[in-house]
Amino acid sequence: MAYILLIIGFGLLIKGADFFVDGSSNIARLLRIPPILIGLTIVAFGTSSPEATVSIIAAIQGNADVSMGNVIGSNIFNLTLVVGIATILFPIKVENETIRKEIPFTLLASVALLILISDTVLQGFDLNTISRSDGLILLLFLSVFMYYVIEVALKSRENSKEADVVQDVKWGKNILITLLGLAGIIIGGQMVVENGKEIAYSWGMSEALVGLTIIAIGTSLPELVTSIAAALKKESEIALGNIVGSNIFNILFVLGASAVITPLEVNGKIIVDIMMMIALTVLLLIFSRTNFRIGKREGLVLVLGYIVYMVYIIIRN
Repeated sequence: MAYILLIIGFGLLIKGADFFVDGSSNIARLLRIPPILIGLTIVAFGTSSPEATVSIIAAIQGNADVSMGNVIGSNIFNLTLVVGIATILFPIKVENETIRKEIPFTLLASVALLILISDTVLQGFDLNTISRSDGLILLLFLSVFMYYVIEVALKSRENSKEADVVQDVKWGKNILITLLGLAGIIIGGQMVVENGKEIAYSWGMSEALVGLTIIAIGTSLPELVTSIAAALKKESEIALGNIVGSNIFNILFVLGASAVITPLEVNGKIIVDIMMMIALTVLLLIFSRTNFRIGKREGLVLVLGYIVYMVYIIIRN
């Protein structure tokens, strides 16, 4: 039964992503807002909802390893496999603002997280933790990011022309399509995670390994299918904006909210993964600066990078 539910979950994810990209890109055009901003906000927040659900529940239950591992593992999955597969299918055009502001903000969030958890090195504590005050700092960073996105959106609307508004695109229809797509993504993601875990446990995988692989990959499937669907529809701004925005939301909102609910004790091993996440973000920034696009060659490098990372964590654990 778990296998059947897993297949149904994948179906909901794929169709939900298809609806979500169509609806959200049309809403962006109706609002005269650049698609990259829709990708950074609505699409990113929607596809990050499985991570938020899993990590917050894990934090409440006192399982900090699952909460942290889910976010860091998901971000590494996004930076490597999601970007890699999307660009292999269709090279992604990168906006100048994304290179100058959005990707650097992702890097800033990652570095801030590393600094906040380095309690043993910086303050001489016995344990590394994300305290409630650290969680509030992360949420403050999120509010700064949201202010920037809203300001850019408002400026974009002021500078746009009435002629840019598309005809034959209805508000009600596209809002419904977007909401149905989001529901499919969330429900499908939860079905894949739950049944994937059940199958993994039946194969004798350890809980730690399941957390780093099945849960992280499962909660990132919405980003994967959404970015692939966007790339195939040549909505490259949404494809990349979804990934960058999701990583920002995962660090600042998911970990920030989880830590505010209950402080998170950080496993020493996760610091290596955070450093790897920072290195991959720098690599994405370098790739983005090559002719303002991420091509198939770079995508292949990122996919191979994820395979190497998976081998590393399986050996480590």
